[in-house]
Order: sequence, then structure tokens, then C-alpha cells
Amino acid sequence: INTNLSARVGQLNPLWNEDGGKPRRNALFRDAMALTGHEFRESVRRLTKSWFPARSIVESAMSARTSLHDSGEIMMLERYCPWQGHLSDIEKEQNIEGLLKYVLYQDSGGSWRVQAVNAEGFASRKALPSTWRGVRDDELSGVAGIAGCVFCHNSGFIGGNKTRDGAFEMAVAALAFVEPVADKPQ
Repeated sequence: INTNLSARVGQLNPLWNEDGGKPRRNALFRDAMALTGHEFRESVRRLTKSWFPARSIVESAMSARTSLHDSGEIMMLERYCPWQGHLSDIEKEQNIEGLLKYVLYQDSGGSWRVQAVNAEGFASRKALPSTWRGVRDDELSGVAGIAGCVFCHNSGFIGGNKTRDGAFEMAVAALAFVEPVADKPQ
């Protein structure tokens, strides 16, 4: 089953056992124009209202990253926005590809997130510490030594804290964390 635009328009053609006369084909063509027109307008709206405005938020966070942490590997968004694509573009433009490891932002519930920047596919440039993964709340705060921890995803790509400072502490601790090397069987 395909659901791309071409497939959806193709679904508007009359079935082999339905009326395929010119009036019917013209009516279905109008439906196809309405469908594609709506999707085009929505794409333009999303680009102009969401994607392009997000660029300046990511640029500001990139500019402020060294004042946040000396390494320049952590940035904090003033508000959540679609940042991944912009970050990749800005890193290329500034010739610092792969530098950033963590992005901090406030979630819709008022807590703060620390998200590891993607490397390739589902891999992170530097995932949150393995000792935190899958751990929640007070137990995570105890393991991490940071108050207010909420969770760390099983894969270590994202974690949460009740406060901005707590999320920042998580990012700093994760940056400094060295994953233990597994013993090789003999």
C-alpha cells in the first residue's frame, strides 16, 4: 500500500468496473486538483509559518551555545521548534559538523528535555549514559546524582527533568560520562 501524493491521486481514478465516462473522469480530476492544491497550500503554510521561523531560533541557540557551556556541544532552544534539519544545515555552514551533542528545550507540559543529536539513522552522536537508560523519577535522580529527573529513554536519545537547570546538569553529566567498555569473552 502506497500513500504518497501520486498514489492518493491515482486512487481517485474510476475503478475498472465503474463508470469511466468523461463527466465522471472530469469530476474525479477536480477532486484530484482539490487534493493536490490543499496539500500544496499546507506545505507552503508549514514552511512559512513553522520551518523558516524555526531557523532563527536555532541560529540564536547556536550563537549562544559557548556561553551556555564552554565545550559548545550543548545548546538550549528558547522554545521548542523543528530544529534537527536546521542544526545540520547550520553546522555545515559553520564547518562544525558533528560538534553539538545535546539540545535542551522545554516540553509542552513545562518540564525540560535533553535530547541527543542524531548521528545516522537512530544512532545518537553521544547517547545519554547507559546507566540512566530506562530509569525514571527518583531512581534516575539517584543514579544520575541530579535532582528532578523525570526519565531517560531506553535507547538514551532523550531524557527529561522538571527544571531547566536540571536538564542542563543532565547534559553536562552526559557529556562527561565515559561508557564502560564491556569485557571481551576469552
